[in-house]
Amino acid sequence: MKRGARAKLGQDMGRQMGRTLFELYHGAEFQSQNHNFKVSGPGLAALKEANAAGKGAIIVSGHFGQWEAVRAVIKLHGMESGGVYRPHQNRHYARRIRAGIESGGKPILATGHVGTRALVRHLRAGGIISILLDEKFAEGARIPFLGHDALTSLSPAQLALKYDLPMIPAYGIREVGGNTFRVIFEAPIPHTDSITMTRAFNDSLSTRILANPEQWYWMLRRWGRA
Repeated sequence: MKRGARAKLGQDMGRQMGRTLFELYHGAEFQSQNHNFKVSGPGLAALKEANAAGKGAIIVSGHFGQWEAVRAVIKLHGMESGGVYRPHQNRHYARRIRAGIESGGKPILATGHVGTRALVRHLRAGGIISILLDEKFAEGARIPFLGHDALTSLSPAQLALKYDLPMIPAYGIREVGGNTFRVIFEAPIPHTDSITMTRAFNDSLSTRILANPEQWYWMLRRWGRA
């Protein structure tokens, strides 16, 4: 991209992320806006089927669009998805963001060994968990993302395989105007091996980003050195 196009993309991204942060700060109100969510895709039926059978499920998404719209729709359909978050050192920010995230479903689990153990217990008990899988993970595998190798966690795919759970990509895409969302639940990723499954997710998210590049948070340093 030329410099001017990059600058415009940065401005558009900032505007999108500002809205997303505001909605997270006011999570309870955002979650109540059911009329703003337009739902599609075969993954929601697969999620309902797993839930009816008492099985857990893993929803994978990224810092794209309004990712909390996915959990809002899950709640709207009589289910509840927990989430994984990275604790922040700013206590005021952390408290407000955690409260907003909790309004979308519980449990909310911090990254780290303690949170991972709780996540496994939740899944084994038939719970649903939503994971944003687009951050650099130092212990991860180098898997292409937007055409460049990026260190990516294999944990969601490994858990899906170990406990025979559906791994469903889902996205909350902000529509023109900014206040309505297309929430798309893609078909579950076929069970093969953890690298193939994780690459399928990276390809899925890459496709969404290329279609709406201003809706992804480009500040993640996704391709930084190990």
